[in-house]
Amino acid sequence: MTQVEHVEHDTVVELIRREPNDYAAIRELWKKHSLAEDARDLPGLISTLTEDCVYELAQTGHRWEGHEGAARFYTGLLTAFPDIHFDLTDIVIGPQGVCEEARVTGTHEARWLDYEPTGEKLTWRVVIFFPWDEERKLFRGEKVYTDTDVWSQSAIR
Repeated sequence: MTQVEHVEHDTVVELIRREPNDYAAIRELWKKHSLAEDARDLPGLISTLTEDCVYELAQTGHRWEGHEGAARFYTGLLTAFPDIHFDLTDIVIGPQGVCEEARVTGTHEARWLDYEPTGEKLTWRVVIFFPWDEERKLFRGEKVYTDTDVWSQSAIR
């Protein structure tokens, strides 16, 4: 009988077994990241990320890689929704990183992904995972989940 390796399972088990030694560092880095985002401070925001970070929109499959990719993601998002605002509703901080839920509002004023601007004020909810890199003490990017297909033309209109 051949033994099959369960990479995903093994990785998750390893994450679950992490001790919460970095709680204060994770919390402080998340605060730095959030404050930089609110201030539209792109260099400050990028400084919280590993060089090989990945930004991913789960519903669409869009991905941006590395610091250059993260900068493109934020430049595009902040250009498309210049008044974007995140109202935090829940947060979990643990040795694996941060998970936050927020109510998001923003006016769609410029092209975002493949969608032309509508000029409409939108509201949606997101859940965002900030995976923690234990060795580098930085976030490995963001995995963003929305409660609706907010990025499609039908949802925007």
